[in-house]
Amino acid sequence: MTIFHAAVFGIIQGLTEFLPISSSAHLALLPWFFGWEDPGLAFDVALHWGTLLGVLLYFRNDIKDLIIGWCGSLRGKREPLNVLSWHIVLATIPAALAGYFLEGKAETVFRSPVLMAFALAGAGILLYWADKTTGPKTPLRGMNWKKAAVIGLAQSLAIIPGVSRSGITTTAGLFLSLDRESSVRFSFLLSMPIIFGAGIKKAGFFIDNLANISFWVAFAAAAVSGMAAIHFLLTFVKKRSFTPFVIYRILLALIILAWFTFSHR
Repeated sequence: MTIFHAAVFGIIQGLTEFLPISSSAHLALLPWFFGWEDPGLAFDVALHWGTLLGVLLYFRNDIKDLIIGWCGSLRGKREPLNVLSWHIVLATIPAALAGYFLEGKAETVFRSPVLMAFALAGAGILLYWADKTTGPKTPLRGMNWKKAAVIGLAQSLAIIPGVSRSGITTTAGLFLSLDRESSVRFSFLLSMPIIFGAGIKKAGFFIDNLANISFWVAFAAAAVSGMAAIHFLLTFVKKRSFTPFVIYRILLALIILAWFTFSHR
């Protein structure tokens, strides 16, 4: 892989991991559209380590508060912030199980362009519906065990490229009456253990590429663009809806279907 290709993959990974438009779909479609060699799921997961670094750096203060809160929960304190770390653990379990049992399909069947297109459009429509639901909205302190479990189940669907981990967890949060910023923030915090776990499983790929300059270019590009995407989205949702992302998802789905149809004639 050239340095240019590695940088492009890293930037795309960083931006699309946190924007609700599906990183896995974009990484799978990038070589398909431009005729590049598909680096495969192992490289996709390795890129996630770059975005993990980005989210760790961006939310370093939140992480400190989560650790303090977790220690407080062990001493019997049950304030919302103290149990938030346990909510993240609970919400991580379904996705971890889905990744463990469906990894083979994630590398083959689920990477079908047609399936990605329908996943992009379908999950996008759900995001639009959730964003337009009315009623009282609660901040992140309104998170409870039931909401965490539902968001965790929703996250497990992200094993299908096109669904978008950040998109589907944000959608679930909105349906559960969390406000936009809280839904997005919980989605970002929830990304840390699942990305870390996926990276650990592919640690061998990391070790084999320690001397690969292209790999480190992709890693750095993913970290920087990931932090930029987090900051952008948290700022964006304070005043605007998710509609632009929904439109993008549907347009991309139509382009994929059109491209697939004409390329197979």
